[in-house]
Amino acid sequence: MTTPDRATVAHMVDHTLLKPEATPGDVAALVAEARELGTYSVCVSPSMLPIDRATLGDVKVATVCGFPSGKHASAIKAAEAARSVADGADEVDMVIDIGAAVEGRFADVQADIAAVRAAVPAPTVLKVILESAALSDEQVVGCCRAAEAAGADFVKTSTGFHPAGGASVHAVELMAATVGGRLGVKASGAIRTGAAALAMIAAGATRLGLSGTAAVLDGLDSADGAEDAGPGGY
Repeated sequence: MTTPDRATVAHMVDHTLLKPEATPGDVAALVAEARELGTYSVCVSPSMLPIDRATLGDVKVATVCGFPSGKHASAIKAAEAARSVADGADEVDMVIDIGAAVEGRFADVQADIAAVRAAVPAPTVLKVILESAALSDEQVVGCCRAAEAAGADFVKTSTGFHPAGGASVHAVELMAATVGGRLGVKASGAIRTGAAALAMIAAGATRLGLSGTAAVLDGLDSADGAEDAGPGGY
């Protein structure tokens, strides 16, 4: 596999700001940096929407739903997602009910995702956050299959806020193998170096969730090895 260049990696990034203390000024700075870096999108909390389209240029807008616990009624998640799209979101990253996955209730996971999908049909892009570090391999596979059956566009590793940790190369490889190119795979959570970003891409990630995007991109030239991201936020 050819190592992607800086511009290619940048255009795979959802440039992310999900800190509870974020302000409108922080979001404006995020958008300006996203345009400068050439990222695919910015990802912000629903309360930070709408974002003035005139400031975005070609940058897409992503947001989160049922975040970060996933412990919301499906109807609430659906309503939140629909409101976000009405407020200008192009993409929605929803958190599943992780407890349902742990218990192997994948039909319930699928129904939860399907409720949000029905509320935000295409062309809105729906990404499904599994919190892979909190799940077994079998549970990750079951959730990926549920996401595909429910009509999602992506499966995503992590919120970046769970104590079990963020993305790992193993989880991305497993998710990519399960969805087989039919869905995208987003790696997120504690990807802080160029080497880590390249490792996720080599494992099958087609999108990256990063908050320290500039540092990751600056580190690409010196990236000389793969590493798993550890616990921590975006």
